[in-house]
Amino acid sequence: MEGQSSSTTPIERSVEALYDGLRRGDTEAVSGLIAPDLEWWFHGPPGQQHMMMVLTGQAGHKDFRFDPQRVARVGRTRVVAEGWEGSHAYWVHVWTVADGLITQFREYFNTWLTVRDLRRTWEEAEANEGGTIWESEVGVHPGRSLPGLVLAI
Repeated sequence: MEGQSSSTTPIERSVEALYDGLRRGDTEAVSGLIAPDLEWWFHGPPGQQHMMMVLTGQAGHKDFRFDPQRVARVGRTRVVAEGWEGSHAYWVHVWTVADGLITQFREYFNTWLTVRDLRRTWEEAEANEGGTIWESEVGVHPGRSLPGLVLAI
């Protein structure tokens, strides 16, 4: 991503490099960041698996623009990215990174997402909104009604 902050972690930089490679259409750079046995999971309307279509070559890098508005590390190995294209396409990606390689990918399309850490003690969870460590920015699309999911880590 343009102007990467020096405060980002190595796993955030791996994910940001993936989005940069996608933006440029640099398939070699993108494939070098993804494990050959990438585990994939999708939630959303049928036919909206835009990232899968781009990564497998079924769509070009300009057919759907992945420009994250927010990228954040969640836990030790996961990164959440959130973005939208126009007013009708909202997406959240959850990447798992190990040794600089992306090993798992979860794509949520037109779905609000809440990430909760279930490893916390009951006291810690109550002090931190029930263990919520990341939430979709619902305010970016006021008036939209999208299904919500909780991702437990």
